[in-house]
Amino acid sequence: MILTVTPNPSLDRTYEVPALERGEVNRATGERVDPGGKGVNVSRAVAAAGRRTVAVLPLGGAPGAVVAELLYAQGIEVAPVAVAGATRSNIALAEADGVLTKINAPGPQLTVAEQELLLETVHRQSRGADWIACCGSLPRGLAPSWYAELVERAHIAGVRIALDTSGPALAAALRERPDVVKPNAEELAEAVGCRLTTVGDAVKAAEELRGMGARTVLASLGADGQVLVDEHGTWFGTARVDVVRSNVGAGDSSLAGFLIAGGRGPEALASALAHGAAAVQTPGSVMPTPGDLDPAAVTVTATVPVDRALKEPVT
Repeated sequence: MILTVTPNPSLDRTYEVPALERGEVNRATGERVDPGGKGVNVSRAVAAAGRRTVAVLPLGGAPGAVVAELLYAQGIEVAPVAVAGATRSNIALAEADGVLTKINAPGPQLTVAEQELLLETVHRQSRGADWIACCGSLPRGLAPSWYAELVERAHIAGVRIALDTSGPALAAALRERPDVVKPNAEELAEAVGCRLTTVGDAVKAAEELRGMGARTVLASLGADGQVLVDEHGTWFGTARVDVVRSNVGAGDSSLAGFLIAGGRGPEALASALAHGAAAVQTPGSVMPTPGDLDPAAVTVTATVPVDRALKEPVT
């Protein structure tokens, strides 16, 4: 079972428009409503793969009730933490040419009591979990050290924990040695304060992140592939993508694939790549099923092409 923690979930409304015209009335040609948040997306990807998952998340108001209903409908067990503030509602405007404009609300401010209840709920639900995946930004009221405390408590309980966040929250959590951290290229560069122009730069940055406390680093380089660095070695992988339809939730699907496959080694990296590649070839935030995966399109090697220039450098 994979337990996910989403401190700042959302109700996501996506409107399809031919072209966004500022200052004018824009009429949508289609719309959809999804439960949102990085941890929520990991649970959705795990459920789509036919595996058990429990989603822990603070929920409040009418939007929170809808998020819970949508998750239940997708076969996801929900462990809600009732909060006084309403769950945030986000809006995305998808134009016909593929441009996506997002408006993300800040979300409710959690009280001290609500913060502690969230931690206690994670502890209670983590019994029997193979992994805890903590993902996304922190809502108002939670200090950057909140994730660090969650990692500490998970390790005391004997549960492995994967972390997908950035900035001060990531820096604080590294001191507690999370089992896996999953930055994208921008987050990796920010965490170690360097430029990434080659695969070798990404590997070096991942090694620095391990030196700061991460036990395993799974770094997504977008179209350039992924790098995995742990105590046993370094691997680089790519996956062929025929048509990109949407990159929404692709990183979350990739993390789900990594954890489903055990969360370590080249086999888990291959699973992460397969899930991520399948996700970008599905519409919107739809998560891939096992039938969508193409393992033959994945290549993983321990011979890392350190001099390969990144198509999407971070400067």
